[in-house]
Amino acid sequence: MAESAEEIRHHIKVYMMVFGALAVLTLVTVGVSYLHIESVAATVLLALVIASIKGALVAVYFMHLVSEKQIIYWILILTVVFFVVLMLLPVLTDISNVGVVS
Repeated sequence: MAESAEEIRHHIKVYMMVFGALAVLTLVTVGVSYLHIESVAATVLLALVIASIKGALVAVYFMHLVSEKQIIYWILILTVVFFVVLMLLPVLTDISNVGVVS
């Protein structure tokens, strides 16, 4: 799969932009850590949002998942289905409280 010099320059430019975005988001993470947010839930939510964005950038560009869209969607859908089944399984199979009215 030989690529032209122009295509290689384009890929390098994208990688450098992603690297820059990751560096900026790292600085944002450090800056947010100095904020004194009263709610622990808001602090955790903010940290998870920043970490999710950084993780998505790494996965999509550095792991080359940007070109694997269809299989990624199917894997995500399958993951959600298994998660829902595993969360409902204990509730649906709880026979110790069958017929008990509270």
